[in-house]
Amino acid sequence: MNELHGAGVALVTPFNSDESVDFEALGQLIDLQINEGMDYLVSLGTTGEVATLTKEERKRIWDFTVKRVNGRLPLVAGIGGNNTAEIVEQIKAFDPTGFCAILSVSPYYNKPTQEGIYQHYRTIAQVSPLPIILYNVPGRTGSNMTAQTTLRLANDFSNIVAIKEASGNFAQFSEILRDKPADFLLISGDDPVTLPMMALGAAGIISVVGNAFPKRVAKLAKLCAEGNYHEARAIHNDLLQITDLCFVEGNPAGVKYILKKLGIGHDTLRLPLVGISEKTQVAIAEEMHKLN
Repeated sequence: MNELHGAGVALVTPFNSDESVDFEALGQLIDLQINEGMDYLVSLGTTGEVATLTKEERKRIWDFTVKRVNGRLPLVAGIGGNNTAEIVEQIKAFDPTGFCAILSVSPYYNKPTQEGIYQHYRTIAQVSPLPIILYNVPGRTGSNMTAQTTLRLANDFSNIVAIKEASGNFAQFSEILRDKPADFLLISGDDPVTLPMMALGAAGIISVVGNAFPKRVAKLAKLCAEGNYHEARAIHNDLLQITDLCFVEGNPAGVKYILKKLGIGHDTLRLPLVGISEKTQVAIAEEMHKLN
């Protein structure tokens, strides 16, 4: 899965002020990522507010994204949730044309055991027409997928090819990297730890802040892949404060506000998410001025 090396971006879903999908802004966003050096795109990951989209909207967004990308970059589709049977039906109905993999978040809210997580992904792997990227994000799901469960899945299913890891647990990252199959990829799921994770051996990042700063994030991943950590550290340090501000009032509220400031769509979100406060808006504007 060479397509999954380097910098990927979890695309936001732009909304008009009436909360309908803003396809014009989505097209602008896609072109920005491609023109500024991103290596691949993730359509409708959790950053894309997929939980608030209808089945029809998801299909329209995927169809639009495939056509707009037009083979210029690899595409990953986000299909995950906490109802295994429903995810199976979504995957069976999904048209994989134009996509190289499926990113599937570990089941949230239910707080399954490790065996439950294993069986969830086992069931998905048996029906998926595309390779699967596991996604461990305990801060959102309420449960951690351990290194042992990740390694068990990686060894048992050849079409489970990578994990997007957002646990923040470096002991867990190290165990995965030490014991994984040679072709299984560890991908950073947190922008601030991209550099140290890639220094350990991660393949890259699926970024949120890359929506707004694709050139910097792509360059950071490229420098890390080349072992040029001196130059990579400068970009890492430049992005630390703006990344923190992107998440301080929830994702993707912060990065949508930055995109609005850059002239790409509105900062509209669907409830239960709301826009960032005036205080955070001011802080973001000040940091953007410094970066530019």
